[in-house]
Amino acid sequence: MKKHFAVLVSIIGIVGLLSMKDQQKALYEELQLLYRRPISEWPKPTIDAGVSWKEFTSLPKVDTSYFSLMEKPDVKLGKYLFFDPILSGSNQISCSSCHNPQTSWADKLTVPVGNDHLEGTRNTPSLLNVYARKELFWDGRSKSLEEQALGPIEAHHEMDMDLTKLIPKLKAIPAYNKLFLAAFGEEDYSMPEVLKALGAFQRTLTSRRSRFDEFLDGNYKVLSEQEVRGLHLFRTKARCMNCHNGQFFTDDAYHNIGLTYYKRKYQDLGRYEVTKDPADVGRFRTPSLRDVMNTDPWMHNGLFWNMTGLLNMYNSGMQMNSAKPEQKAKDPLYPVTDPLMQPLNLSKEEIKDIEAFLHAITATSYRMRRPESLPR
Repeated sequence: MKKHFAVLVSIIGIVGLLSMKDQQKALYEELQLLYRRPISEWPKPTIDAGVSWKEFTSLPKVDTSYFSLMEKPDVKLGKYLFFDPILSGSNQISCSSCHNPQTSWADKLTVPVGNDHLEGTRNTPSLLNVYARKELFWDGRSKSLEEQALGPIEAHHEMDMDLTKLIPKLKAIPAYNKLFLAAFGEEDYSMPEVLKALGAFQRTLTSRRSRFDEFLDGNYKVLSEQEVRGLHLFRTKARCMNCHNGQFFTDDAYHNIGLTYYKRKYQDLGRYEVTKDPADVGRFRTPSLRDVMNTDPWMHNGLFWNMTGLLNMYNSGMQMNSAKPEQKAKDPLYPVTDPLMQPLNLSKEEIKDIEAFLHAITATSYRMRRPESLPR
């Protein structure tokens, strides 16, 4: 901290002798020096009192064992099941209908479209790095991938599968019987094995390293000056790290950021629907920002397609719909926006800098090939 203070003091001393334009240039140049060094030497981020957070860490380099992992019997079976519409009542919809490898394992839709062309109510999250999530769904109602998988398979507006009919459908296909035997060592199988296989496959879906990972590991040439400025703003003035921190840019917690649309068209009470705790009204799980520029549209309702507009929304502070004490007294469910949401006073240029940084943490998409044929 003393070293950083000394650097900042020297910056201020130099800047005071320069014109406004030259002052800004000097500050930008010194900012580059502050961040083009090991992360242990970076200025500390702006974190509110009481907030638990983790420092950024890079993703590991591609493990050479990845390809042998993909050949493991349970993973191989899980991949077939994931891409096979046999898991749906109509034999037309698969898990990959909404979690498409061509679109970063989401679907590029505001909300998903499933059985009978029925729309869902929440945006499809990407499955990238889902192995690291403590709870699943926007409201955290599932604790494991195996538990989570039952939801869309059974839901009428998604895959609409009668579970009493699924296992007979699979067992009628000799090729699937061989795959289940290879994966679990028994000829007989039921839903738990189906769910285990799906979970095994989904745990292999990981982000590729971004330019920011390379930067963290010492390649300081890979980020532009604008991206470094965006990094600094992300950590400080923009207050992003209160929620988006650690290796996956998420605190895995639940926040009401002011988008409940209470008693209006897009009303969604979020985690309250799980806990029935009025304090959870409008709270949703903090999404990971890994590959964020590949996973639009954003937010739990998928209503935001433009990142500049989205950052402008955060810039406002989002407190305009937060309950006043008298409203909360009359209606315990009236949503209260998280106090972490505050006006940021970011300039247009600063918003552009932050958006540039979000591109730097977005890796090139790895488009896994779908199976050329399915077990039949």
